[in-house]
Amino acid sequence: MHRVAIVEDNPDNRLLALALLEGLYQCDEYETGIEALTGLASEVPDVVLLDISLPGLDGVETLKRIRATPALAHLHVIALTAHAMAGDRERFLAAGFDDYVTKPILDEEILIGAVELGLARKGARA
Repeated sequence: MHRVAIVEDNPDNRLLALALLEGLYQCDEYETGIEALTGLASEVPDVVLLDISLPGLDGVETLKRIRATPALAHLHVIALTAHAMAGDRERFLAAGFDDYVTKPILDEEILIGAVELGLARKGARA
């Protein structure tokens, strides 16, 4: 079963993502960027859903550290964010995210589709 890491500080948002993905994928949950970096090093997922507005180490800085770590640099990382103003998608993609999904998640197919696209791209790189 494919592994998805959910990095989200809001318990309700984390629970919703878990409810939508659990059963389809093996899910690991992290509340902070620091927790995620530690966890990703021991359990490397296939896809990472990464919130932008994390306390302490935000999602963009967490992504920079993921990309700077050779064992993690290949990961397909999806920005999972409430930042949904004009230009936000482009800004996060330019920062190195592979995809972008906005919160709140109103359509589970958008989230699952983004994860499946990440898995397909991962398979194409393998």
